[in-house]
Amino acid sequence: MKLGRIKEIEKKLEKMKKLFKLREKREEEYERTKEEFRKALGKPSIHFDIEIPKGYEDMTDEFLQLEGDEKFKGKIENLVKRQLRHERREKTKNKIEEKEIDTT
Repeated sequence: MKLGRIKEIEKKLEKMKKLFKLREKREEEYERTKEEFRKALGKPSIHFDIEIPKGYEDMTDEFLQLEGDEKFKGKIENLVKRQLRHERREKTKNKIEEKEIDTT
């Protein structure tokens, strides 16, 4: 009798696992679709996870507070601007060099 009950519970657990996997898959698909839609119609943005740097584990609270820190967000935006300016200059420089090669 106990063995039958255990098998029944195992079957229910398997069903629950399948349901969770399906739900997770649907949520991932929804997030991808939402992101594609936002990119197509909205202002592009990037999102990524950053782990606390090695050696700073004692500052976990401060690290987590950075997420809502508008001053920090501004610094990141400035970093992105500098990187994009650099890439734009490199791109322009390469185009000029290609034109010079084509004209010679």
